[in-house]
Amino acid sequence: MADASISARALVTLLGDWRDAGTGPSGPAYAALADRVRLLVLDGRVSVGTRLPAERELAERLGASRTTVAAAYRRLREQDLLRSIRGSGSVTRLPGAPAVLPAPPAAEHLDLSKAAPPALPWLADVARDAVEELPAQLAGSGFDPVGLPELRLAIAERYTARGLPTAPEQVMVTIGAQHAIGLLSKVLVGRGDRAVIEAPTYPHAYEALRAAGARLVPVPVAPHDSGGLDVDDEVGALVRAFGHANPSTAYLMPDFQNPTGRSLDEDGRARVLDAAARQGAVIIADETTAELDLDREVALRPFAAYGPVGSAVLVGSLGKTAWGGIRVGWIRAEPALIRRLVAIRAPGDLGTPILEQLIATRLVRGMDEILAFRRAELRQGRDLLEARLAEAFPGWHVPHVDGGIATWIGLGAPVSSQLALAARAQGLLIAAGPRFGIDGAFERYLRLPICLTPDTIDEAVQALSRAWLALPGTAAPEAGLLAEVV
Repeated sequence: MADASISARALVTLLGDWRDAGTGPSGPAYAALADRVRLLVLDGRVSVGTRLPAERELAERLGASRTTVAAAYRRLREQDLLRSIRGSGSVTRLPGAPAVLPAPPAAEHLDLSKAAPPALPWLADVARDAVEELPAQLAGSGFDPVGLPELRLAIAERYTARGLPTAPEQVMVTIGAQHAIGLLSKVLVGRGDRAVIEAPTYPHAYEALRAAGARLVPVPVAPHDSGGLDVDDEVGALVRAFGHANPSTAYLMPDFQNPTGRSLDEDGRARVLDAAARQGAVIIADETTAELDLDREVALRPFAAYGPVGSAVLVGSLGKTAWGGIRVGWIRAEPALIRRLVAIRAPGDLGTPILEQLIATRLVRGMDEILAFRRAELRQGRDLLEARLAEAFPGWHVPHVDGGIATWIGLGAPVSSQLALAARAQGLLIAAGPRFGIDGAFERYLRLPICLTPDTIDEAVQALSRAWLALPGTAAPEAGLLAEVV
């Protein structure tokens, strides 16, 4: 039987403008519906092993005929994306996958769904040096729920140097930033509490809040250099959201927001933190890309430096600077909250691996060198990607981001999901715009990483060009590949 199900109402929300997302306005409705459901499964927005709504129920919600839904389900079964189970209805699956776990992307596919750089060239040397320090740790149990003292000290000193005085007692080491967000969600959110989020935003963050029982309150974020909604408008919307929704928490990316690239200025930070403090809410500020400043005009301190004590907790990691394979992140919070986080950690894990913490200590202490290398790399990638996209897609709006790892591109038409499907047929995995929303929106946008090599950029833009020319009416790829967003 299926492990989970999705209601017709929830599926319709995710489907969004499905009639224009698959084969184009002239194609059959059932094919457009099947294509959109297929993308939801491949992108992970509908989990593998999920029971879809009954045909009649979904047809009523969509305002479509049952024949259309039945034909769409049949097409998905033919593509090996649905299987019928007696007593369980239609359950999602991946083509060729014997279990519910997604198959890894094939080697011949270029994966641009992950906005994360490759490992530092000298990372292996750092790891070898760290191994030499391991014998000094072997007398202990190896279970470390709070973090090695030397790593916590290094992280605290980094915050202090950036303008936010921090003691090691205010730092907890985690298994990456996502782990940190999940722990904070469990502590700060009670079932039914409201949580303010940006829209669009990093999908795994709002998924963690939802898993903790939060009711999400989205606030629009403008793309960097968009000429539309500006930061003052967004700050005003955030302030009003805190006043009207009375949330227990919020998840924000104040620097180089993922995916839009937007940054809050000093005044905006202070206003948002003050609004949260007045309501007794705690802001989870994701700063995983905060130091990837390429040419921002103003140097900004860590987010928590602009508000009352305890109004924000900071999340950081090495995933966007050193390498995603070093699964080390951290939380910067007041000691009382750190103790609560340690207390609830054991049911999920018993601590961050010691060897990785030793590696991380060396990396944090060498962060200035790492940032100099990454900034040069990212500037080259950003500038080349902007140039190549301008040549190939003069109708797209490609903002000139001043930091971070991705750009949020305006396509000029609601075809992001359609383009993502067409790109798969060209050997390219991209994250469609709706992956970053909670309601099927952002069909006019596409996130692309700037942390790419010149050869990869050229190959990716060529594949995008072929996919764009294939719209509408792209053929379905033979295999389903899950584009996991980071």
